[in-house]
Amino acid sequence: MKTDHIFYRIFKDLPETFFELWEGSPEKVNNYRFDSVELKQTAFRIDGVFLPTDLEQPIYFTEVQFQKDSSLYIRLFSEILTYIRENDPKIRWRAMIIFKSRSIEPTIRERECVQPLLDCPFVKCLYLNELIVDENTPLGVQIIHLIVTKKRQFLEKSTQLIQQVKQQFTDEISRYEVLNLLETIILTKLPKMSRKELETMFGVDDLRKTRFAQELLEEGEQIGELKAKLQTIPQLLKKGFSLNEIAEILQLDVQKVRNFIANLN
Repeated sequence: MKTDHIFYRIFKDLPETFFELWEGSPEKVNNYRFDSVELKQTAFRIDGVFLPTDLEQPIYFTEVQFQKDSSLYIRLFSEILTYIRENDPKIRWRAMIIFKSRSIEPTIRERECVQPLLDCPFVKCLYLNELIVDENTPLGVQIIHLIVTKKRQFLEKSTQLIQQVKQQFTDEISRYEVLNLLETIILTKLPKMSRKELETMFGVDDLRKTRFAQELLEEGEQIGELKAKLQTIPQLLKKGFSLNEIAEILQLDVQKVRNFIANLN
């Protein structure tokens, strides 16, 4: 399951979730904006950074890890220290590393050289499968936990969260941003889910406004446009146009035109 883009969207759409996970202080989000940072003259890019509006406040770096990576900590702290060097040596910083489980964390030997940094209060490691979540847990944390929820509980929990989003968000734009996020998680974890199953979970009206439904509509329009173009091919053939000329006129791939003509015979 690809998770980087999902966590980026969670922290972009529900940034208070990060501070809930850090120390249960969601109100801190009012002083921050979430972004990614390109480091100059290096190959580094930090995808999750909470930048403060008040420069006296610390910058928060976040890293999400769902695969085993023995050099994770070395890479992360290299990126953080490079950022500090390029910007201001007096920068205050914090870092949170979010693991799928403790089992994929670098071993004691692999992290020995950075253990003093890991032991300091500036750094927090979080293991998603160890989170204790119930109906009173903040919505964003529940959505993050959904990513590691076992399949036998996944559909029930997803449906509950969809209903919670509909009740909690009165602003339509914000509501559909979060519903789109849930839809992405569901389709990433269960890619073979049918449209009918999604309609049951989201409701027909709400599903129509999600990205999935919009993509289906666009796909339908493209299929309709293609069908109309293909239906003109016999007329163009009768007028003596060559295969390449027909492809150019209709702005279609030559092979697609060739296949259609072959099926006419």
